[in-house]
Amino acid sequence: MKLLLADDHTLFRDALVQYIKRSDIEAEVSVAKDMDGVLKLMQQEPDQDLVLLDLRMPGMNGMQGFKEMQDKYPDVRVGLMSGVAEVEDVRAAMNLGAVGYFPKTLSGKALLKAIQLVLEGERFVPIDHNSSAVMPSYFADDAPPKKSDYSGMEEQQDPLSVAQGFRLTPREEDVLMHLVHGKTNKEIAESLGLQVVTIKLHVRSLCKKLDAKNRTQVAMKARQYGLIKTDK
Repeated sequence: MKLLLADDHTLFRDALVQYIKRSDIEAEVSVAKDMDGVLKLMQQEPDQDLVLLDLRMPGMNGMQGFKEMQDKYPDVRVGLMSGVAEVEDVRAAMNLGAVGYFPKTLSGKALLKAIQLVLEGERFVPIDHNSSAVMPSYFADDAPPKKSDYSGMEEQQDPLSVAQGFRLTPREEDVLMHLVHGKTNKEIAESLGLQVVTIKLHVRSLCKKLDAKNRTQVAMKARQYGLIKTDK
């Protein structure tokens, strides 16, 4: 995979590059310090799998730099980074089609997992930008959700609406079907072609939406609410 990281803060940029290289993310990383540098690199190597742009770096002009990338390279997945996650900026970015909004206030581990999720085809936002609700945390394996956590994932298109007032994304439906049949996170990940950490995210989201304390309760409530056909 190819990842282009653009940020005018050298210390942050170089540290993130080194962190990525030491992680399980298998990506060839290119860097730029401004929008001009990004466009030059894109001319040379337009087949980037993910481009991360610092919202405040020279040449961005707010969302204009992002829009320029979309116009010139509509097939390239582009995410934005910023020192803080202002709700207005997050909402604007995602409405314009960004695949993720990455606050620099995230820990290194959290930022890596967010990048990995996006490289796997998901979308990442630090909060549910359609409301004031903070999404469940998934950066610590056993930590309970906390409102201080900048973590979450935007729901994908065409979610399943259910009578109980919550919605499941298509991917959550896939995970739920396997979970109901007693599969482990590793087995679900292998079946769906995803990372185990991604499955953990979806399981935690299912627990939150179904008000379940564990996987067993998720399965029970899924059948109770008619979310899964028992003859599958």
